Amino acid sequence: MTAITCFLLIILITVGITIVASRRTHTADDFYIAGGKIGGVANGLAIAGDFMSAATLLGISAIIFNAGFDAAIYLGAPLAAFSILIFLMTDKLQKLGRYTFTDIVAARLKERPTRILVAITTLAFSIMYLMVQVVGAGSLIQILFGIEYRWAVLLVTALMVLYVAVGGMIATTWVQITKAVMLIIGVAVLAMLSLAAFDFNFSTLYAAANQKFEGGEYVMAPGGLNLSTLSALSLGLSLCFGLAGSPHLLMRFFTVPDARAARQSAGVALGAVAFVNVLLFFVIGVAAIAIVKGNPAYLDASGNIMGGANMVSVHLAQAVGGDVFFGIMAAIAFATILAVVAGLTLASVSAISHDLYAKVLKDGDVDEVAQLRVSRYATVAVGVLVTILGVLFEGQNIAYLVSLALTIGASTNFPLLILSMYWPGLTTRGAVAGGAVGLILSVSLIVLGPGVWVGVLGYDTAIFPEAYPALYSVLLAFATMWLVSSLDRSAQGARDRQSFSTMVATDG
Repeated sequence: MTAITCFLLIILITVGITIVASRRTHTADDFYIAGGKIGGVANGLAIAGDFMSAATLLGISAIIFNAGFDAAIYLGAPLAAFSILIFLMTDKLQKLGRYTFTDIVAARLKERPTRILVAITTLAFSIMYLMVQVVGAGSLIQILFGIEYRWAVLLVTALMVLYVAVGGMIATTWVQITKAVMLIIGVAVLAMLSLAAFDFNFSTLYAAANQKFEGGEYVMAPGGLNLSTLSALSLGLSLCFGLAGSPHLLMRFFTVPDARAARQSAGVALGAVAFVNVLLFFVIGVAAIAIVKGNPAYLDASGNIMGGANMVSVHLAQAVGGDVFFGIMAAIAFATILAVVAGLTLASVSAISHDLYAKVLKDGDVDEVAQLRVSRYATVAVGVLVTILGVLFEGQNIAYLVSLALTIGASTNFPLLILSMYWPGLTTRGAVAGGAVGLILSVSLIVLGPGVWVGVLGYDTAIFPEAYPALYSVLLAFATMWLVSSLDRSAQGARDRQSFSTMVATDG
């Protein structure tokens, strides 16, 4: 009952935030970018809240629980992604964009085909990522309330629609800040309680974890993920470039007033993410192995972890902190999911209402009331689609599914954005060709790979044997953009190259 009370309290707080925010959401600027008035520190916490998804608290703990420290790639890649954002993208994003990163690309390339392409890639990325969060939330609510998974998924998507349709970016920002602060405190307390269970002795903690594995020092040994060198490189590329090309994170740099605040945002977010990830890797994940693994209290009738491996960090909270702390961490995990879901939904809706409806269909000639109405309709449509996907992907590892979603971002949004910012030779033809190749190849290889072809569709053998296809789709996307742009001798290509000089001058 305590756990359910904490859980419901979180929902009431976030709904209250949404209602208050709705009274301040009157214009398109308010809906998409909170009027561009969010401060650097606040926006940094919101970015951290947007970034630290279900994969952070639930999925990474599950990977460490099953594979040991071979999951360290999930620690290094986000830090590399934030470094790219800070040093290569933050200033340009803030100076050149307005609502979405598509505004930057469309500023130097032909607007109509560019916006259509990026809207499609944004939707593909965001809906896949949204589905991952819903899978995690569904499992969590299933354990907490004992209700069917499909109804749990429906509850999450209903809240998602409420937050975005009613409150827009203002509500999303406040929910993300609240979640980030709660997650930082909750993870710190969970780490301390876990260490206290072993008298704050790391040697005792790691020895207890190692005893749960055959072969001794498996927790800290490589090879737990059973990845080849190419697969490990492919996973790293998807995590690093995919995060740097995530539309829901990129949008946050348009909510601050200037480039200085944007850089401060990225720095604050990097510090918060690093703090949480270090505790997850070196304390919480290991403690989950030592305390939860093989513990009858957390096994179902078939001998598996109740709710699946994604729930081990929540079970750990109950083991070291009792029912009250279990309720608090379950509520924090749910708030984590809600915050990311809100940001991803807003990115999806922005692609539909701003890029496709306002800029492509209406050629920019649309009043704000109509645009906001389309945004809210789009929110409902996205919610329905995500509900269906969340039910289909029940039981899949969250961190693995996130890596697949990030593969789409790494193969489409990242090459398009980074080349738009830094390569004068990029043309519309090259951008569209490379983006299309990256999208089609990444989605096709994901579907034909073991995660979907075997894990979801139920076939015995995957057509594409690699679990992580980013190495192939990212390189081919970059190569296609370079080759087609280099061969482009059209008048539009000449204008595209000239537009780069104009963009650089504007940036300066």
